[in-house]
Amino acid sequence: MKHRILLFLVVLSAFHVRSQQKTYCNPVNIDYGYTPIPNFSEWGRHRATADPVIVTYKNDYYLFSTNQWGYWWSHDLLDWHFISRKFLRPWNKGYDELCAPAVGILGDTMIVFGSTYTRNFTIWMSTDPKGDQWKPLVDSFDIGGWDPAFFTDDDGRFYMYNGSSNAFPLYGIELDRATFKPIGTRQETYKLEDWRYGWQRFGEYYDNTFLDPFIEGSWMTKHNGKYYLQYGAPGTEFSGYADGVVVGDHPLGNQWTPQSDPLSFKAGGFARGAGHGATFQAPDGKYWHVSTMVIGVKNNFERRIGFWPAGFDKDDVMYCNTSYGDYPHYLPSGEFTGWMLLNYNKPVQVSSTLGEYTANNAVDESIKTYWSAATGEPGEWIQTDLGKMATVNAIQINYADQDATFLGKRTDIYHQYILYASEDGKKWTVLMDKSKNRTDVPHDYVELPRPVRTRFIKLENRHMPSGKFAISGLRVFGNGDGAKPATVKDLIVLRTEKDKRSAWIKWRPAEDAYAYHLYYGTAPDKLYNSIMVYGSNEYWFKVMDSQKPYYFSIEAINENGISPRTTILKVN
Repeated sequence: MKHRILLFLVVLSAFHVRSQQKTYCNPVNIDYGYTPIPNFSEWGRHRATADPVIVTYKNDYYLFSTNQWGYWWSHDLLDWHFISRKFLRPWNKGYDELCAPAVGILGDTMIVFGSTYTRNFTIWMSTDPKGDQWKPLVDSFDIGGWDPAFFTDDDGRFYMYNGSSNAFPLYGIELDRATFKPIGTRQETYKLEDWRYGWQRFGEYYDNTFLDPFIEGSWMTKHNGKYYLQYGAPGTEFSGYADGVVVGDHPLGNQWTPQSDPLSFKAGGFARGAGHGATFQAPDGKYWHVSTMVIGVKNNFERRIGFWPAGFDKDDVMYCNTSYGDYPHYLPSGEFTGWMLLNYNKPVQVSSTLGEYTANNAVDESIKTYWSAATGEPGEWIQTDLGKMATVNAIQINYADQDATFLGKRTDIYHQYILYASEDGKKWTVLMDKSKNRTDVPHDYVELPRPVRTRFIKLENRHMPSGKFAISGLRVFGNGDGAKPATVKDLIVLRTEKDKRSAWIKWRPAEDAYAYHLYYGTAPDKLYNSIMVYGSNEYWFKVMDSQKPYYFSIEAINENGISPRTTILKVN
């Protein structure tokens, strides 16, 4: 009876969920537009964006990304509001709309500029972007730049960085902030050194056998008098897509010191990739990093957006924390909630199945696989069994694009569904009713107003914006009642002498764990990067700086929590 009362209270409070929500979960749940490029959608129409920039302006956050026919604003990083706007003018040569836009703040003005190889692209300005009030600042900018980024220094001097190539470096140049004419010529900044840094090698397996690696997506951050030039590499199609950083004493200096490991890196887990992004500060001074996440099913450039807490340590090393980066985290702190995934590879039942898009694809922790119902009609459903009673705090519903029909951005579409909970799989109670929802929520994340005790969760379709009812991840978060895993035993790192960028890592499997979190870094107190490993007790690790020793630690994960980390292991 107690459990049913709790569920009833949850339903009564459903309309207050967003106002009460204190957590978020990547990928960011915004109304991603569909790719506007016909030959990118030959394998199926799909949502896609990448190359995000978030800037703070007048205590609000503004998010711009590729080919979205507009931009978003938010006051809290939770509720995002889309503003439709097309920036291309008749003489601006470019396909569709802004690709990898640069966004900068000059005094009280926001400026926006898209990627181009031409000399006739407009720079826009606004002092009221929330009100969609824009006007041309420069009709035809003298110099183009692909993957551009703007930076205003403390002394008011203004710079632009650009570059996207597997043959050429990144470039930087100073601009006259009154005329936006270039001052001098572009300066080379940094070119990849994949012979030394393993993570810069091209390919899903860092093998460089297909193409040379790409460097792209510049971004500049200044901290304690130093300049931190960030860049994306080695290719946006891959799980290891990351942002690196080099540090210098001048915004156009020719002496840049690379940090050995990526700044943002997320090679494991449900949604992977953390490249071509931007670092921004909240009004409270806290740093965050936003970047591109990879799907790459319907097309190599099928992508999403995620963001993570970032900052600088006592030694001025820049870091980004992507650990458990697609699990719920608190805002505004960015701290992990400790809510575990409760239904990884658990039993699933569905109303129908389309071809090979089978039910367990929705709980296998891969955004690349999905279950699809035979139709998109109301009443199609998917049900996940947690295996036993557990405390549920949040649910993430990740829709997949199956037989979608749209090209480009739509602002008139929406999802509707009902979430149910049951203790026995027979008697169901409404957990969350969104059958009246009128918003587009492709990665809807529902933080329950109160935790609920249950075993079964059912998602029933009421309306799809397009195509079949298809789910890449029905992810249930909370905590089980059992014991946390014991500390992992026998962590072994076999670093090859033939190529010290690579190692084979193994550990004794734990019967009470479904996943592991491997931490690494070039100092024992700087294990800033990590990799989530599901369903395996080994990992081929190919991302090291060949000229430095490395330090490793690992922890085990189950529905109940996380084990203590192992003693830090040094590997020369």
